[in-house]
Amino acid sequence: MRNQTKKIRAGDKVLVTAGNSKGQTGTVIRSVGDKVLVQGINLCKRHVKRSQQNPKGGVVEMERPISVSNVAPCDDAGNKVKLHVNVAKDGAKELVYKKDGQNNVWRSMKQAKE
Repeated sequence: MRNQTKKIRAGDKVLVTAGNSKGQTGTVIRSVGDKVLVQGINLCKRHVKRSQQNPKGGVVEMERPISVSNVAPCDDAGNKVKLHVNVAKDGAKELVYKKDGQNNVWRSMKQAKE
């Protein structure tokens, strides 16, 4: 397993750049290693037996993990953005992207040291 950057975490909005779901956006549910689980992306049908969770059984659609290299962070409009690390005056690190010549904060990375 390669060492991937940790710029994409749970709760981030991402754009799929490769695969059958290319061009779709979604929110990251979970990140494990170099794979991410994105809500509503890479759906797969699974036949399940009857159980207490599924009393009737049948076919269930569920998300499957995709590689971090096939997703990119995006802004609220769904446009792909390139993230840079910016250190604020108080020492807090933030991920920012440029839009119209201004730095927009995408998410803070770590808490400021006090």
